[in-house]
Amino acid sequence: MMAIPSPIREILDLARWAPSGDNTQPWRFEVVDDRHFIVHAFDTRDHCVYDLDGHPSQIALGALLETLAIAASAHGLRAAFSRRSDVPDTHPEYRVELSPDPGVSPDPLFPFVKQRSVQRRPLRTAPLTPSQKQALQDAVGDGYTVRWFEGGAQRWRLAKLMFDNGKLRLTLPEAYTVHRDIIAWQVRFSEDKVPDQALGLDAMTLKLMRWVMASWQRVRFFNTWLAGHLTPRIEMDLLPGLFCAAHFAIQTRKALETLDDYVAAGRAVQRFWLTAASLGLQLQPEMTPLIFSRYVRDGIEFSRMPGATETAARLGKRLAGLLQDVPVSEVAFLGRIGSGRAAASRSLRLPVERLTRVD
Repeated sequence: MMAIPSPIREILDLARWAPSGDNTQPWRFEVVDDRHFIVHAFDTRDHCVYDLDGHPSQIALGALLETLAIAASAHGLRAAFSRRSDVPDTHPEYRVELSPDPGVSPDPLFPFVKQRSVQRRPLRTAPLTPSQKQALQDAVGDGYTVRWFEGGAQRWRLAKLMFDNGKLRLTLPEAYTVHRDIIAWQVRFSEDKVPDQALGLDAMTLKLMRWVMASWQRVRFFNTWLAGHLTPRIEMDLLPGLFCAAHFAIQTRKALETLDDYVAAGRAVQRFWLTAASLGLQLQPEMTPLIFSRYVRDGIEFSRMPGATETAARLGKRLAGLLQDVPVSEVAFLGRIGSGRAAASRSLRLPVERLTRVD
């Protein structure tokens, strides 16, 4: 393989730290010359129950493009993106052109690209300050509004929703195969999976979960007869949902419909997340209630488990009630946020050479 030319190598080496669902990294890069490369993206709808419409991967793609622009700015370059219109949305392609621009200065979010991560453990309940919330609102731009769910009562309602949604998530056979394949056991870091030590579970629960998840038969037996999903839901959903500064929703001005809508939202989400990191705040996405609600709305059959659609519909109505006057179709991202220690265990990324080919 030919060497990746500079500065593209340095730009890609930073941009690969963009977030993606379960650390799937749904993109590969093709270098054309020292000023042009192509992003070959893909979604995971053929095997991931959380991505059946491709929209979570499209949000991740937007986060990647935003990170590419931030990385390019550190080299005094402006990144221009053009999407091919003759390829399917399942495999979008973007041509990236880098051009010197004396008006470009390093983006202030540049130092936080590698620092940003997911923190699944409880955080402090100290409220965000007005200046912190304003900085986060400014980060997403005029096209988006950050909706805050603060105080004990609202945190409880969101935590309870996530706790109840967790039961659906942990009992779906289609979700089991995803969890089985993306968890890296007995490690703190993983280049292409999620380390078990980053899940937010205590050591005893992890040990039992590892044994149970060896087969779907064990999972089904424990869930059916021993409420095997209860402790993980308490540790991963209920307690973190209660112990945080706030939950939040990033909402758009109109319903998200097209690939371009979701990619643009992903760019805003990445700036929000990086700004949170710059403020010393930790963040955890809470996307599955939003995803399952969208499946119900769009008539996407996501599970063979009896009652799954009906359960998702009830959870979707509760989410709509929490959002009140904001349609679920206008919410791009859900999460929780607060101050606390950075995660001691996290997903890493594949080396840039494994993600890139040079013509």
